[in-house]
Amino acid sequence: MSDQTSPQTQNTEVVVIGSGIGGLSCAAILARYGFAVTVCESHTIPGGAAHGFERSGYIFDSGPSLYSGMSYSPSTNPLKQVLDAIGEEISWKTYNVWGCRLPEGDFDTSVGADQFCDVLMRLRGSQAVQEWRELQRVMAPLKDAAVALPMAAMRYDLGAIFTLGRFALPLLQSVPHASKLTGAFGPIMDEVIKDPFTRNWLDMLCFLLSGLPASGTSAAEVAFMFAEWYRPDVVLDYPVGGSAALVEAMVRGLKKYGGDLKLGAHVEQVLVENNRAVGVRLRGGEEIRASKAVVSAASVWDTLKLIPLGALPQSFIKERSQTPDCESFMHLHLGIDATGLPEDLACHYITVNDWDQGITSPLNLIVMSIPTVLDPSLAPPGKHVIHVYTPGNEPYDLWSGLDRRSPEYAQLKEERAEPMWQALERVIPDVRSRCEVTLVGTPLTHERFLRRHRGSYGPAIPAGQGTFPGPQTPLAGLLCCGDSTFPGIGLPAVAASGMITANTLASVQKHSQMLDDIGCGV
Repeated sequence: MSDQTSPQTQNTEVVVIGSGIGGLSCAAILARYGFAVTVCESHTIPGGAAHGFERSGYIFDSGPSLYSGMSYSPSTNPLKQVLDAIGEEISWKTYNVWGCRLPEGDFDTSVGADQFCDVLMRLRGSQAVQEWRELQRVMAPLKDAAVALPMAAMRYDLGAIFTLGRFALPLLQSVPHASKLTGAFGPIMDEVIKDPFTRNWLDMLCFLLSGLPASGTSAAEVAFMFAEWYRPDVVLDYPVGGSAALVEAMVRGLKKYGGDLKLGAHVEQVLVENNRAVGVRLRGGEEIRASKAVVSAASVWDTLKLIPLGALPQSFIKERSQTPDCESFMHLHLGIDATGLPEDLACHYITVNDWDQGITSPLNLIVMSIPTVLDPSLAPPGKHVIHVYTPGNEPYDLWSGLDRRSPEYAQLKEERAEPMWQALERVIPDVRSRCEVTLVGTPLTHERFLRRHRGSYGPAIPAGQGTFPGPQTPLAGLLCCGDSTFPGIGLPAVAASGMITANTLASVQKHSQMLDDIGCGV
């Protein structure tokens, strides 16, 4: 933590602002490459939206709860590639069943090549199954193209010629599909899928992937999902110890290679000298000087607030500040008595109240996670941890300007939490009487603890209507990573962005050696 009474100066090579998964991925990879790295985190807990926290013996995930491609190597998941690169591993529980509470009824389904066909046959009949099979056929070359290039090989400089060159053959084979991959998934779906339930299902999956429906979600993201979820013998993963265990592994990797993590270190400004970012100033006056680069893992909107006036072109500021944003979240974090509950509860449930409202409508799509069915260590014996949330569909404007200590805020929390309770009661009818810990989070909670602009899920840049900018900025020495720089919302996308930014700063020789070490050769 910074010294509040006697400001001092620390020297390093790279300063990373923020210890979310994007920032930690960048910093840990940079440390592996041999850079002196300092990560500055405003919160007292690392991990950003992926951090874990404890209340009365219950360990909660603050955010992400769905993982895949993490329990084996080599993996197409960029997050697993980061862990492999820094030589860190954690234990994973695997499963394949998740529960659905939809207008069509309550049922369980599975990931895998054919399981969804069973659902379609039961709910919609053979024509819907035929359409799904045709979509799988259409997506087959696209999914192969989407995973042809490991994210670990990417960098944003001329060195990419060499690191990408080792994948020349699969890249050439994917060229015929490039135009479809860079466009939206919506037109592909429109050509093949006519059944309304399947269209709604795909819209839901797209929204969970990107914060946008199929019309705005990149076809590459959906192709990657098809490669991950709709193949034989696929499983989903959950980290033993919760998402906090994942964060701890990344922090271990960072420190193992000599990196430094400063908690409670709130960055107030990026230091700029001679038209170059040269470090950061923390609250309290401490300065950390960076000889190589400053990397901001904060959102695009929050990053702009840290740059001195005049250091960036007005055209750049205007363009970035107008980046459209996804809405925010509501959360229920519950610790409950599990006595007498069924043994076959699923780890995850998805509830949709009304397809006709649209998948992006507030409080319409609700996700539930009960990770203690896989990892009982997250709660005291005989108890369950439950996390219920609205995934990026809670309007910030409903909350803007409210005093968190006011009766109005408390009343709105109760009102907006009620649909989440009702969704959970479709799984555990008497859940309210079982609660021992009850925490309700709002967009203001997101904004406050995660330092997120308007508590946002991230940028909402529709595929085909805009592009993510990558790590570079017009200010020399300033790079960015995180969900504002790379398409897709969630841990794989931000891990990819952090790794790509680190690669861009490294030599081609060290980058190529890392690819060899994690098995990304051809």
